[in-house]
This record gives sequence, C-alpha cells and structure tokens, in this order.
Amino acid sequence: MLNTPPLDLSPDKKIAGVLAPVFALRGPHDLGVGDVAALRALADWASVTGLKLIQILPINETGGDHSPYNAISSVALDVTTLELHPSALPDLSGAAYRAVLAEFDLTLLTTGPVDYVQTKDLKHQLLARAFQTFLRKEDKPGTARTREFADFVEKQKDWLIDYALFRVLLERNGSEMWTGWPAEHATPADARVWLDSLSARKREKFLRRIRYYQYVQWIAYSQWQALHLYCTGKGVALMGDVPFGVNYFSADVWADRPSFDLTWSGGAPPEKIFKTDPFTEKWGQNWGIPLYNWPVMIADDFRWWRQRVRMVRALLDLFRIDHVLGCYRIYSFPWRPADNALYLDLNEAEAAAKTGGPLPGFKPRDDSNDANKEASRAEGERLLKVLLEETGDHRLIGEDLGVVPDYVRPNLQSLGIAGFKIPQWEREWHGEFIPGAHYERLSLVTYATHDHEPLRSMWDTWQANISSNHHEADSSRTEMHRLMRYAGLDTNHGWPDYSDDIQWALLGAILRSNSWQAVTMITDYFGLTTRFNVPGAISNANWSNRIVQPVAKWLNDPVLCPKSRKLAEIIRETGR
Repeated sequence: MLNTPPLDLSPDKKIAGVLAPVFALRGPHDLGVGDVAALRALADWASVTGLKLIQILPINETGGDHSPYNAISSVALDVTTLELHPSALPDLSGAAYRAVLAEFDLTLLTTGPVDYVQTKDLKHQLLARAFQTFLRKEDKPGTARTREFADFVEKQKDWLIDYALFRVLLERNGSEMWTGWPAEHATPADARVWLDSLSARKREKFLRRIRYYQYVQWIAYSQWQALHLYCTGKGVALMGDVPFGVNYFSADVWADRPSFDLTWSGGAPPEKIFKTDPFTEKWGQNWGIPLYNWPVMIADDFRWWRQRVRMVRALLDLFRIDHVLGCYRIYSFPWRPADNALYLDLNEAEAAAKTGGPLPGFKPRDDSNDANKEASRAEGERLLKVLLEETGDHRLIGEDLGVVPDYVRPNLQSLGIAGFKIPQWEREWHGEFIPGAHYERLSLVTYATHDHEPLRSMWDTWQANISSNHHEADSSRTEMHRLMRYAGLDTNHGWPDYSDDIQWALLGAILRSNSWQAVTMITDYFGLTTRFNVPGAISNANWSNRIVQPVAKWLNDPVLCPKSRKLAEIIRETGR
C-alpha cells in the first residue's frame, strides 16, 4: 500500500463522485458520529459502484456551534473523526475501552443525530486512557511509537505548540471566547510567562495536558494519512474542503493577531433562495469570521495560508475552496453575529445610526467600477496562485456560487481551477437550463451542496405548491418542467411524483455532462430527504443528521442495494 502510485486526476478523464459529510456516516465501531472507519467503508462502496471521488466537509476541530465551517483551528483535526476502537489505537486496551463506554448510553448516542457534547466527551475520555498508557511507553525512550510522536511534534511545531497551549487554556478558562480570558492568557507570550511562574508541580501538570493535545493530533494525522493511503489503493480520491475563513475565537487568531482584521465579520450577501431565515434573506449571512490583514500576509509570503494548505495536502487529493469569492472580496458586517437580532427589523438608515456609520458591504472594496474589479481580480489571483503552488495543478476546485462577479469564473479558468455548475442556476437568457454538454470541462457539476435541500425535497416542494395551488404554483410547474427537459424527460404528462425513474434521469443528466467531475450528495443517490445544513440557522438539527444504515450494509440493504447497483450501471453507461 505504501508504494501505491498517486491517482491520475487530470480533467481529461471525467469522474463521478459522492459528497458525504463524515459525521453522517455510520461505521463498524460507531460511537455516535462518522469516523475514518466509516470512510474506509465508504471507499469500499465507492470502488464497487465505480465512483472515483469522495468529497467531505472540513475536518478541522470545531467549537460550540459544531459547524465545520467555523473551526477553532485551521490545522488541528476534529476528535470526532477518529476511530477509537482498541484495534485502531495501540495504546488503548480492551478493558479501558469497555470501562469508558460503560459510562455512556451508547444506544442513545448511536441511534439518533450526532450529540456532539456527549460524543466529544466520550472520545476524549478514550484518548485520555490511551495517553496514560503511551506515557508509560515514553518512560522507555527509543521505541518506534515514541520516536514517531517526537518526530511529529518537531515537524509540526510551527502550529502545534501554540495550538496545544491554546486548547489547555480554553479548557482551564471554560470559555471559547479568549477575549474574556485573564490578561496572563491574552497571548501565547503572556501565557508562557504565566506558565513559568507556576510551581514545579502545577507546571508539570499543565505541560502534561499540553502533551495530551499534541498526542491527539498525532493520532488524528496518523489515522487520516492511513485512510488516504487506503482510498488511493481503492482508486478513490479524497476531496477536502478548505473554508475561506476561520473562527474569530480560534487558536489561529489568538496566536497570530496581526494577521487578522477583527473589526469586521465576514459572510455573504443576501440571497432570496435562503427563505428559511429572515436575517439571511434581508441582510445576508454573517459568519462572524475575521477578515485577513492582507498587507501582513503578503509581507510574510502568505505563510499562514501555505501552512494551512500544506497540512491538508498530506491527507487529501483535491481541495474545494469554500466561498472562493472571498479570495477576491468578501461581504462583511460591522457587527458580530451575536448582534444580528438587533438589526433584523432596522432599515439601512437605522442600522447606520446604530453602528456609527458603517453598513454591511464588500471588503476591501466593492465592484462598483472597473478599477475596483481589476484590483479585486488581481488580488484574488495572487492568493490562488500561492495555493496552487502548494497543491499542484488540477487539485483546487473553487466554490464560485452566490453573487459571482463577472471576472471570477474567467479568472478561475485561466488558473486551471474548476468552478461549480448547479444546473438550476446555469440558465439560458430565456430561463431554460443550459445543457450539460455545454459546460466547461474544467468544472464540477452537482444539483446540491451541503447547504441545499436534496433533490427529492425540492421536487416534493414543487409538488406541494402545485397541488395546493400555492402562490408559487405557477413557478413550481415551470421549474419542474425545465428540470425535466434538462434531464430529457417527457413533459407532456403533467407534473409527476418523484420516482426512481425520475431520480435516475436527473442523475444521469449530470453524469452525461461535459464537466470533469459530477458529484452528487449521498442523499440524492439514495433518494432521501435528509438535510445536513440550513444556512444562517443555528440549531442542534444542523450538522447532525445521519444516514440510518451503516455504510457496510449499503450493498446488502433491500432498498439501498438496488440503488447502488443502478448507480454502478449508469456510471458505466456514461463513461465516468
């Protein structure tokens, strides 16, 4: 396996893939959330069905809102993704494993949506028991594992040292908001002075806890590297997701304040498609991510970005840059997300009075004139060229959705970066969907990302509008027939219910398109209505829904097995 050659991912060869959030999968030793073991099973399933690509959401460590797009570290991996059965963790005995599990209601954890608080607690307890065993091995220097750990810490010290210190301080202070921490913890330098002032016993205890978080990351990177090799051996590429921003209260911002602009909160402009949240529809999405201090980043040759991408490059084959539009300019708010409710019912004049003048808008500039557009294009291109230096050709995919400036897509194409094609949003002048045969080869086609409702839900909504004579009934009829014509379906027999025939006609249309990659959400392959995220909404329902059947049973399940066989057949027929 170690000698497996790298995968050929040239756009000359069209491939099909699946989008599956890791948390949504059920694995062989399931502890309430998907992990690398579930991904191995998914690679097995993908290989059998002919899929050449698995796309996942970001896997960096999350905070209290559990959003993978609001990570508290741009580099550290999330503990939920780890396989912590004794067979996968040499430092964990079977007795210790059983003892920890006995303290949790595993049936409750594994049958419903993800309970992040309980699951993270469970996994950290297992890792803590394994770490105690590992410490005893460290007392005998020279063993292979102790050398591997020491080598990992040395090679990753540029980010790992500050991150581990941050994690222990977060634990000690009981708050994710480092802005409220005591002055002696305000910066890494302050924290080290404070640490040196402690008694020898307290300092040793603190240093051991720092070492624990370094150990967790060593286990995480080891497991993900092994997963990468496994997928490569199956002929399946892994596509990761690199969010444009990072959490305001992340280890990155705490440790490197000068590289960030904390006066604005990044997000996205209003889009009428997101009608589920009044604030998002009116003002836009306020993600709360800090902006970047570009002069500082340019001065050190984008060190932070290079480090971020270099780390995931060791674990993944391709990278989706979430909100690639932010590389050119980003919609920003002069208030934090916690204050959104204060502005919901205000008009622009009232909002400006409350902020002292600033209103939401694009930073560092808008696209109101040609000079601004050219400046944004040039700055975006500079950053993307840096990322390409770290990833190599044909490894980046830009999520160019939303309000897209006219210079972005030509610029991405010129750099060799594939953009997205959502058929419902790719229109002729008269409103019909552009045929898939006309898509640029350097593109990724899909009906939905993790932010959108599944195909079946969209279809069922149209059906409900039509049958109830809803005020959107006419537009629902029109859109349904446009989508049917895109898929080559007969529109002379009204507005049919969603069926297997319709599902496969729709999926076949994007698989036959000219796009390099055709990637479908796992829910759309199986005709499910499970939704993973509603943009702008903060609730336990987001980022927590899971596929009911374990991945290993998909090829035996009476419902999912026929769909898997049909998928394999249509992939063969379309030449992907």
